[in-house]
Amino acid sequence: MKLAMIGLGRMGGNMVERLMRGGHEVVAFDLNVDARATAETHGATTIDNLQALKTNLDSPRIVWLMVPAGAPTDLTHDALTTILDPGDVIVDGGNQNYKETINRYNQHMQHGIRCVDAGVSGGVWGLENGYCLMVGG
Repeated sequence: MKLAMIGLGRMGGNMVERLMRGGHEVVAFDLNVDARATAETHGATTIDNLQALKTNLDSPRIVWLMVPAGAPTDLTHDALTTILDPGDVIVDGGNQNYKETINRYNQHMQHGIRCVDAGVSGGVWGLENGYCLMVGG
């Protein structure tokens, strides 16, 4: 499977490493250059802007977000609405209020972009032990 991971902090970065260990292909993005460099050491392809998702993933694209709640998540969703194509999928793994996720779902569906939320638990231990996911759509 090939997907993008946006947000390479402690959880997102470890998820990239675990995905790469499992034989998946990951296109990784974070505003932090050092976080992108770390993802590269695990074999991920990194991009320096979200627009590059278009050329680094085949359609339908799968884009997993591990971005901090609040404005960073809002800005990322807004940007993806203008970048992604109908049929692409956003998996929001951030810790958001479900009502905000419903609003984002409706926003994306107007553009034909699919959106699911996936609460992620496992912390830094998830790298070795795996993550607990609660996915809703």
